[in-house]
Amino acid sequence: MAGPNTPSTLRLYANARIIDPASGRDEMGGILCNGETIADIGPHLNNGKPRANSVLIDCKGQCLVPGLIDMRAYLGEPGEEHKETLETAGRSAVAGGITSIVCLPNTQPVIDDMSGVEFVARRARKLGLSKVYPYGAVSKNLEGREIAELGMLKEAGAVAFTDGFHTIADIQLMQRALSYASTFGLLIVQHPEEPGLAGSGVMNTGETATRLGLTGIPREAEIIIVERDIRLVEMTNGRLHFAHLSTADSIDAVRKAKARGLAITCDTSPPYFALNELAVGDYRTFAKLSPPLRMEFDRQAVIEGLKDGTIDAIASDHCPQDEESKRLPFSEAAAGGVGLETLLPITLELYHNGHLSLLQAFDLVTRRPADLLGLEGGRLEIGRPADFAVVDTERGWKVEDKTLRSKSKNSPFDGRPVQGRVLMTVIDGRVVFQAED
Repeated sequence: MAGPNTPSTLRLYANARIIDPASGRDEMGGILCNGETIADIGPHLNNGKPRANSVLIDCKGQCLVPGLIDMRAYLGEPGEEHKETLETAGRSAVAGGITSIVCLPNTQPVIDDMSGVEFVARRARKLGLSKVYPYGAVSKNLEGREIAELGMLKEAGAVAFTDGFHTIADIQLMQRALSYASTFGLLIVQHPEEPGLAGSGVMNTGETATRLGLTGIPREAEIIIVERDIRLVEMTNGRLHFAHLSTADSIDAVRKAKARGLAITCDTSPPYFALNELAVGDYRTFAKLSPPLRMEFDRQAVIEGLKDGTIDAIASDHCPQDEESKRLPFSEAAAGGVGLETLLPITLELYHNGHLSLLQAFDLVTRRPADLLGLEGGRLEIGRPADFAVVDTERGWKVEDKTLRSKSKNSPFDGRPVQGRVLMTVIDGRVVFQAED
């Protein structure tokens, strides 16, 4: 049998358990790719007989799923290539089954004009790894004072707008942004943390912070911004998305806002349903994140929010930090963790632990983020881009920082046993990653 990269227009991926949350498909079958697109799909392709002039790839009964869509990641380039580059992030992403990444605008220079958007798109196309879609900045230079040219950024290719790591704290600026978004059908994404309350805090306020002698960030820093911005959405009829929610109260506030019919969505990240503040241990800087890891009841509330649909998606919140930034006293170390290669296995913990079905777990990292941002991926349909991954959902492995493909190695899950391994990643019909074992 020919290999997956043998020159041919037609490639048949057969003997696969096809998992497609968008259609509810969970069946043994195959996918026929014609160049960059899906030409056919279904159980009738599972007879193991390749069509004329096609290459047959045997998936050996493993899951074939839409490529993951990571809707929040910091990629370093341009400006902080010592932490990450588009190439190293791309290699890490495809190893994690991620075929599309939406990158934050917190680069140097900031993605607040058309040239920044075009640079990212052009560089990603040249690399030929994961597709990269940029967020545009809400405020010029992320300074939170003057609104950026959102319309021009949208025309250049920005899929939504955020100030990334920075909260849009100025209420008038946020009101103007939401009003503009309402008029032109744009999505504003907020990092919800009231800067005055967060202050110089370095972990969640509570008994653990007190015991360790560390300055806390109160849960209310997140809750206040969420509740404030929900009121602004009521005023403006804008579309608003909250990133990486981590507290029970903020999730409940979003739940109630959705019940009132407001155009509000949210996501969370794997650390907030898989870890709690105890992961800080004895000043473990890999567990220093933004927002900080919360209490156990907050972690449980995040899981409930994922189960009942209040939380719309899971994003990696990939935030690479170089070794020098993490090898400091906890209070001085940079916040953030890498997450491209752990997005899949930690999300699958929700399935392995009985919280979600396999279709529901994959939905949170495929169709839902694609629909939120209007991206083509996230579905296995005839005529759609051939972006998918072959996954062994049961294969166990141990997260080890030195084996991660990201340029930086600061994973909060370092040393954790997980289940779920990507065997192959395909983008636009090309095999861009294949596991060695």
